[in-house]
Amino acid sequence: MRAVVIDGRGGFHLARRADPVAGPGQVAVRVHAAGLNAADLQQARGDYPAPPGWPADIPGLEIAGEVEQVGAGVTGVRAGDRVMALVGGGGHAERIAVPADLLLPVPAGLSWRAAAGFPEAFSTAWDALVVQAGVRAGDRVLVTGAAGGVGTAMVQVAALSGARVVASVRRAELHARVRELAPAGSVVEVVAPGQEGGQAPYDIVVELVGGEECLRRVELLRTGGKILVVGVQGGAVAPLRMFDLMLARAQLIGTTIRGRSPAEKAVLAATVRAGVVPLLAQGRLRVPVDAAFPLDRYSGAYARLAGPGKFGKVVMLP
Repeated sequence: MRAVVIDGRGGFHLARRADPVAGPGQVAVRVHAAGLNAADLQQARGDYPAPPGWPADIPGLEIAGEVEQVGAGVTGVRAGDRVMALVGGGGHAERIAVPADLLLPVPAGLSWRAAAGFPEAFSTAWDALVVQAGVRAGDRVLVTGAAGGVGTAMVQVAALSGARVVASVRRAELHARVRELAPAGSVVEVVAPGQEGGQAPYDIVVELVGGEECLRRVELLRTGGKILVVGVQGGAVAPLRMFDLMLARAQLIGTTIRGRSPAEKAVLAATVRAGVVPLLAQGRLRVPVDAAFPLDRYSGAYARLAGPGKFGKVVMLP
């Protein structure tokens, strides 16, 4: 098979690798589309290595495709099934072996491109907002960097939970598109980063950008509010005024999925399978796709991922 391989100098190249074989508890999937994420670039720089058991030099955290081979001990899955999954790496290739307990069904009629952009963004959004932050109807939620892949998922999950959502988006030309993410019966307010304080106080602030000033948003919380740190592409170091945190009786929650144990990932997949995939199948959630690239144009795909002005996901089509 062909795969995108990290070259050891922070870049990528195409290479030939042996086709994966489904071991016990696994399935081999022919990849029709694969999502791109900031973690792919971080891994290439040497900042975010793949977890044990996953390819160390093939990026790619989310895939959608057809099951080609079923390993020993796997039940409920057959060759030809349309599946998607959040994986630990190796997704930017023509085939991949995946633990069967990570698989999610692809709803009928959903494109491969949209399916490839679903697992990481919506697993992250659901786990952070619903499971960890306990978002409730009536909460006011601020989502920073709301036009990206995870941001568009966060906006929709918060709105479907009954929260009043404020989306912070730097580029004015994307404001209308983010506003249109609001599910029926809800409203999403969109502001520029400098206007976030006008909608305060917030019950939950979802931090997807990072940078030196990001934790100053504790000032925007109501008493007992929460800051969820999910993304730090703008910088991973930020000072925090402890008295602001203390006076607000606030919670600071950091989260990531890639480094979790296999058992934790299987539990999360089961949660998403039961509670989130049905919303996607019903059309109550959607996956905006910014751009799609064939595998041999991988350099263009990663450049688009790293560039500004994206709305939704960048995907690759092996």
